[in-house]
Amino acid sequence: MDVRAEARVLRARGLVVADIAATLGVAPSTAYGWVRDLPAPPRSAWRQRAPGGPNRLRAARLAEIAECEAWARARLVDLGEDAFFAAGIALYAAEGAKRDGAVIFANTDPRLVAFFCAWLRRYFDVDESRLRCRLYLHDDLDLDVAVEAWSGLTGVPPAQFTAPYRPVAGPRRGTRRHPHGCLTVRYACSRTHRRTIALCDTLLSFRAADPA
Repeated sequence: MDVRAEARVLRARGLVVADIAATLGVAPSTAYGWVRDLPAPPRSAWRQRAPGGPNRLRAARLAEIAECEAWARARLVDLGEDAFFAAGIALYAAEGAKRDGAVIFANTDPRLVAFFCAWLRRYFDVDESRLRCRLYLHDDLDLDVAVEAWSGLTGVPPAQFTAPYRPVAGPRRGTRRHPHGCLTVRYACSRTHRRTIALCDTLLSFRAADPA
């Protein structure tokens, strides 16, 4: 059963939106969007939880997630270095710049940026002085804090951060923005970029062998 369907089942059992959100690990606004067409439970239920219901469901959900994570670790350990190499290529194929001249990768997720920087340094002879970073950061967020955070994550000195792009944070801005903005990492080396694109093209042309 997918998460939306679970939400609707919980609503049909009389759970309020807050309990549905807590059980499924989503924002209350998300849970409400999934069940808003269903009848609301009586007001008397608003401040109480269905006995044991959410806790049992949440425990089962967390147990399944833990099982999946253990399965994933076992699969990737078997692949070893090959997994890291191929994952970096796939990441750049999805998120990296394709225009010739420089390796350029942008993302808001610190894990992806750190992974990409580690991958680039692992498989290419990187001249650190040619690395540049640029921030996309709304003007109501702290630039110094963001630069310090991204510098520590990427290993690129603050002096190699170029002028940031700082859009005005209007009244309709999102409420779940990343506090450190979006970082673009640029490595000015056309040969490295061409090799990276060649790796991407080769990987994307790969077809797994049909099962015997």
